[in-house]
Amino acid sequence: MAKIFITGSTDGLGLLTAKALLKQGHEVTLHARNQDRKNILQHQLPDQQILIADLSSINECKALAERGNQIGTFDAIIHNAGVYQVSGNTEDNLPILFAVNTLAPYILTTLMHLPNRLIYLSSQMHLSGNANVSKLSKENFSTSYSDTKLHDLILAKAVARKHPEVYSNAVDPGWVPTKMGGKNAPDNLQKGYETQVWLAAGTDQSANITGQYLHHKRPATYHEMADDELIQDTLLEQCKRISGV
Repeated sequence: MAKIFITGSTDGLGLLTAKALLKQGHEVTLHARNQDRKNILQHQLPDQQILIADLSSINECKALAERGNQIGTFDAIIHNAGVYQVSGNTEDNLPILFAVNTLAPYILTTLMHLPNRLIYLSSQMHLSGNANVSKLSKENFSTSYSDTKLHDLILAKAVARKHPEVYSNAVDPGWVPTKMGGKNAPDNLQKGYETQVWLAAGTDQSANITGQYLHHKRPATYHEMADDELIQDTLLEQCKRISGV
């Protein structure tokens, strides 16, 4: 039985992933953005531990990491939380897209005890992302959803390079019919979470891979600049500077 933490697990792919892992007998810690969402989740999964944090806040991400560490070391962490069509800035004066999709996974990866397995949710849309991560040094930088999903892939590959003892991978779940994807999304919803479950559970030897970008358990075409070690290190340095972590 694995001990697994999933961010953004109140609905959509995060909740489906949690339910699938619980069905397999794993111990799953969930995450909700606020108390209201936690209350809704508790009605569905009343016996599960649920941590609360608004991932757009640097301080709340730090506090979430501390609470997670108090639970212990997880076998797997799935960085599932993400936002799509959101504009505006956070309390830290950062683009919300960047804060939630890029910076939160960085902070949690840096501060939480390293698990055996790390899974970062990316997207096929990362292919149109801007690999010029040095722009994050500008005072009022802008970023797109595609940029942040490329950041997630770069982060997964950077962790795989720097921590070879950890299985670190990025997953494209496909365009699936969730609240984020919309009811008319064409891809298979079950396949949208099966890869995360497979990687996190670690019961299949074929899941013992690292530094990969996967779609439905298979390697997929990805932005070649994600392999550039200078870009990886620059993203880490920019996230360190912005977050203070």
